[in-house]
Amino acid sequence: MKEEISRILKMLDDGKIDSEKAAELISAIKGEEKLEHPINLSKSSEQDKMLKIKVKSKNGDNVDIKLPIAFVKGMLGIAGKIPGINKNNINIDPEIILNAIDNNMQGKIVDVHSSDGDIVEVVIE
Repeated sequence: MKEEISRILKMLDDGKIDSEKAAELISAIKGEEKLEHPINLSKSSEQDKMLKIKVKSKNGDNVDIKLPIAFVKGMLGIAGKIPGINKNNINIDPEIILNAIDNNMQGKIVDVHSSDGDIVEVVIE
């Protein structure tokens, strides 16, 4: 438990999570409350992990994408170096995903609900 709390405090110090999220994670580790969307801080191989992107539109169109974490990490790393690709046009900041991967997080890292009723979820499993 001590190691997990140290990792959470390091993420807070690095600015990767805010103080509210750090408190929530520490409380969950201590068993005081359950997370709405559990995040597993245990280390596991990138080869075993998948990035899942789920899009549900109010029109009934559903998209489920599963990509290996190693592939995603490589693509996000080179995306800015490819002519014609501008990271600023992406609505989900790729740095959020890279930070979550680098910190061995698992669980839902992005949860967007638009005013139109569309839902986008990004999950690391």
